[in-house]
Amino acid sequence: MPDSQPQPPDPSSSPSDSPGQHAAASLLLCGARLTDGRTVDVRVGGGRIEAVGTAGSLGSTRGRCTRVDLGGYLLLPAPAEPHAHPDTALSADGSPLSYEPEDIQRRATEAALLQLGHGATALRAHVRVGDVQGLGALTAVLQARRSLRGLAALAAVAVPRVLTGVAGADGLAMMQDAMKMGASVVGGCPDLDPDPTGYVETVLELASEHGCPVDLHTDATDPARLARLAAMAGGLRPGVTIGPCGGLGRLSADVAARTADQLAAAGVTVVCLPQGGCGGVDRRDTAPVRLLRAAGVRVAAGSGALRDVSNPVGRGDPLEAAYLLASRYGLRPEDAYDAVSASARAVLGLPEVRVEAGFPAELLAVRGDQLAGALSLAYSRIVVHRGRVVARTSSVREYCNWEATEAGAAAAELGLPRQGRKELS
Repeated sequence: MPDSQPQPPDPSSSPSDSPGQHAAASLLLCGARLTDGRTVDVRVGGGRIEAVGTAGSLGSTRGRCTRVDLGGYLLLPAPAEPHAHPDTALSADGSPLSYEPEDIQRRATEAALLQLGHGATALRAHVRVGDVQGLGALTAVLQARRSLRGLAALAAVAVPRVLTGVAGADGLAMMQDAMKMGASVVGGCPDLDPDPTGYVETVLELASEHGCPVDLHTDATDPARLARLAAMAGGLRPGVTIGPCGGLGRLSADVAARTADQLAAAGVTVVCLPQGGCGGVDRRDTAPVRLLRAAGVRVAAGSGALRDVSNPVGRGDPLEAAYLLASRYGLRPEDAYDAVSASARAVLGLPEVRVEAGFPAELLAVRGDQLAGALSLAYSRIVVHRGRVVARTSSVREYCNWEATEAGAAAAELGLPRQGRKELS
């Protein structure tokens, strides 16, 4: 059954984003279940978790306090989206793709709100620069970032097509301008450049100059090229991310294992896309996540294309990505969720989140009492960003004449959980 559409909070009833008001407001999350089985209350203030105690043990005596009943919900660190394409998102309706700034801003904002409703309170947005778009798409996405302030954090990755040779001079100049405008990550597609190694060298130099991380699109089909990338990227901080790397799964086992060891030694992170493809890669294979994790590579999972020509049915749901990692690729539910939460946040350079005092209040409550069940049927969700409830999605399941049926009577006797008892006419 589909979720209802996530709605942004009503500005008239939400605290402002000023630091003073955040500090004064307090949020009490009551009766939430944690993955270790405990049922707790969580008090939040100033954008951080202030206290975690047994259910009913906490209260707020200072400032305003909003109580949220989380009985029947599992409380988790919020996921993050490490690989989105907002400039082309929501464009698979058959119409020609518009690169008018207002259209890109609208699509980017709507896509970010959709993903926020699923729980992603932070997103890394890959945006093409150069070619037809120039810097217009980046300008529109940065405007969307400003409009989303207080709801979700968005970081922009500037993605040029060509950076080497005579043809790459314009791309290089545009990248410099993109970083000055507000792009915070140097990106690119070395597979599309006539000189992939030169492309990577240029990207790494740019990142070093601006003190920015690197995030590159690659199918990872050439192990020699990946070995060179690992050798060049080893000393770069704040780090190098590559994805979706589906080609690693098509290499022989020994070559893939050797490549994974090289990536791990260099500290290169891999972002896989279990939900589908993205604009920079034609193939839809998913990176060999178990092999990479066994080698010590940090693996995160993203959504990639969101209802565009690369993936017309994308949902942008981090929990669906985790579900696929568990159901199709054999990860434990805990490891699958880590790929869309802790590891994804690390890719974005964000602080760690735990449901413990002192950690950032970036939280997701989903209907259920165990992680495996939540990944399977996470319809109802409550999202907390910077200590505020910023999105709710509610789902009620109803059955026709349930109470009057023999099955309904048996279910009531067994105490089976039900989300709704309303009779359908």
